[in-house]
Amino acid sequence: MRIVAGEFRGRRLDSPRTRKIRPTPDRVREALFSMLAQELPGAKVLDLFAGTGALGLEALSRGAAFSVFVDNDPEALRLIYSNIRRCGVEVRTRVIAAPAEAALSLMADEGSVFDLIFMDPPYGKGHLETLLPQLHRIAGAATLVIAEHHTKDILPPTCGIWLRFKQRFYGDTAISIYSPLCDNPEDLKSAR
Repeated sequence: MRIVAGEFRGRRLDSPRTRKIRPTPDRVREALFSMLAQELPGAKVLDLFAGTGALGLEALSRGAAFSVFVDNDPEALRLIYSNIRRCGVEVRTRVIAAPAEAALSLMADEGSVFDLIFMDPPYGKGHLETLLPQLHRIAGAATLVIAEHHTKDILPPTCGIWLRFKQRFYGDTAISIYSPLCDNPEDLKSAR
């Protein structure tokens, strides 16, 4: 596993020793980040269910300003910290060792707002359906939510304030991209 493009292009990342952690394949990451190229410069990124941290690190490599990584699995946390060190981006990152819902509450209480939110939870466990409606608490008017899921897991075209505007399939992997239904940041604040 490696960083596909940008400042850290070709940098090898530590990979999981078990199948419990499922990193996004390089080819899917490459296609995904090609779609997001205009959104990355200066972005504040959240990598929820971060696993190896590859999505947040790829975003940093391509110009994002800051990435927050959330996971509560000990092996995933080891990989995230190791891969952050490999890329030398400790000052541009934060790691939250907590379940996704607890981390979401913490970040909302802190007033955090993200430009890009990556969600790559374990397939088939309902995490996307549970968390997607809650993400308005850390979203701005132009926030994009990028959800990776199994093609058998059907996500709704709208969910809370979110509208799916793009969906791509790569073998058994699907990528669904959502944006807020409203353009007014005040509408998001009132939803919080």
